[in-house]
Amino acid sequence: MMNDRIERFIAQAKQFLPSDATGKELEKNLRALASSSFSKLDLVTREEFEAQTAVLARTREKLEQLEQQLEQLNQQQ
Repeated sequence: MMNDRIERFIAQAKQFLPSDATGKELEKNLRALASSSFSKLDLVTREEFEAQTAVLARTREKLEQLEQQLEQLNQQQ
């Protein structure tokens, strides 16, 4: 997944690079720089983000249910 991001970044950056050997060397260096920079970031994939969002939604729902149950118990006392 990270490679896809790097490839998209490189594809966009190539528009600004010369098409000769200098451009190829710049692309190689840019790819290494992007890979190094992205690896230092705490990034997650879209799938991981969606999965955690679903977990959070279920947790919130369960919390709301427990709060309602607690409120009902407090009212019974």
